[in-house]
Amino acid sequence: MKAGSAKIRIQKLKKEINQHSYFYHILDRPQISDAVFDSLKNELEELEKKFPQFITPDSPTQRISGKSLDKFKKVKHQHPMLSLFDAFSESELEDWGKRIKKLTGKISDYYAEYKVDGLAVSLIYKKGVLVQGATRGDGQVGEEVTQNLKTISTIPLELRLAVDCEVRGEVYITKNNFKKFQAEYANPRNLAAGSIRQLDPKIAAFRNLSFLAWQLLGIEDRSPEEEHKKLLELGFRVVPGRRCFDLNQARQFFNNINREELEYEIDGIVIGVNDNELLSELGVTGKSPRGMIAYKFLGQEAATLVKDIKVQVGRTGVLTPVAILDPVNLQGVTISRATLHNQDEIDRLDLRIGDTVIVRRAGDVIPNVIKVLKGLRPKNSQKYELPKIKEEQKQLIVKRRRIYHFASKKAFNIEGLGPKIIDQLIDQGLIQDAADLFSLKTGDLILLERFAEKSAQNIIRSINNSRKIDLPRFIYALGVYQTGEQTAIDLANYFGNLENIRNASPESLESVKDIGPIVARSVYNWFGKNQKFLDKLLRSVKISNFFV
Repeated sequence: MKAGSAKIRIQKLKKEINQHSYFYHILDRPQISDAVFDSLKNELEELEKKFPQFITPDSPTQRISGKSLDKFKKVKHQHPMLSLFDAFSESELEDWGKRIKKLTGKISDYYAEYKVDGLAVSLIYKKGVLVQGATRGDGQVGEEVTQNLKTISTIPLELRLAVDCEVRGEVYITKNNFKKFQAEYANPRNLAAGSIRQLDPKIAAFRNLSFLAWQLLGIEDRSPEEEHKKLLELGFRVVPGRRCFDLNQARQFFNNINREELEYEIDGIVIGVNDNELLSELGVTGKSPRGMIAYKFLGQEAATLVKDIKVQVGRTGVLTPVAILDPVNLQGVTISRATLHNQDEIDRLDLRIGDTVIVRRAGDVIPNVIKVLKGLRPKNSQKYELPKIKEEQKQLIVKRRRIYHFASKKAFNIEGLGPKIIDQLIDQGLIQDAADLFSLKTGDLILLERFAEKSAQNIIRSINNSRKIDLPRFIYALGVYQTGEQTAIDLANYFGNLENIRNASPESLESVKDIGPIVARSVYNWFGKNQKFLDKLLRSVKISNFFV
């Protein structure tokens, strides 16, 4: 193909791919199959390799093409990214409404929208093409993170109208995706922020982040409600909201939210005057607009004492410190432990045994220590350092954790076979790995402490009942690093049987939806190192293949 023809073909492919990306990621109404979409992208990639002079910033191939950076550049926002006043009670909200009326003498309707718990960012478009993305920073100056933001599929690289504008919104991670990382991050907001501030864009891409827009600047002044409509027209998903004719309706909107049903975390709603002239007239006080307020849910927090710090070793060998707390009630549940994540988090909090701390719990998320009340710290307290665990001790703990996981309900579901019994089996030399469980006999268990013949028979029966298993649960049971339930289903769905997964290359593993290079390499390495264990296990179990 000659250069002229290639240029025309590339332009048409970009337009077609961006259009179908809009249908898929924004409207949730795909018009073509994934295979067809992939073939269009592959053709574009091949043409751009042959004719690199035609690569443009709005090309779909540029989402994950950036090289790692040494550091982020600072950028000054064209308009300050303001923070909001907070209200936690109806009386505080009413007082805000009265102040607005007193300042302007006018009554306005309002626009209320979800306050998504993520990272606020700014996107600059020139003639409809994304040219810069930045974090909020201090509101005046942020960090330029364009390449990381390009990895988010719900951020258009090219708008549906060729306009100059600035779009602001929230980068977030869904609750389901956050489950894969909650051992490393305190909450979804921290993960979103940490991902966007990675110097390697491939890491941000792997996290599978999302974006919702909430403000539009630079295209004639509009009310918040009109801005949201225009953002939809430009090709964005927007933060859900509604027009409210008074604050009572805004409160009703707030009270009717079912946070458990949302795919992302929110910490309240934003209520703003739905009149652009009035918003401008009210202006700004300090770093906050007078015409907007964040009406927040009451935090699920309490103060309690840290009695001790224990270290858990995960099934992959990761050390996780856990605070042992003086029991405290949060959301109707008695909490006696809270995750501390890692040594960096302990250092950041400057947490010590004996400290009084604030603990927070939101929904089903593991409780977190969010602050130390240092004024209540006992004298002579010492900084805490994670203990050094010898490699052989660590490997033994990892072995135990892997077998616990293997027998757990969501894996092989071997009823009655809990950690205490598994520990005894390992300590007595009856099993070396999970596959050995299927070689156990009733007589082996009777020899264990506190075991009668009946209980031994029940365990053996449970083991035998678990010999048949479907492919997703089998993959999950293997305990491959960063391979949770959904990833196991995705692998089973894509490859159809275990043999195909065992023989898959890293490149073919990356072809699976929502699997990036890090998980692909982890799966590839695991199967490369554990072939003997797999053969041994497959002599005892039967896998039903999995097709959708």
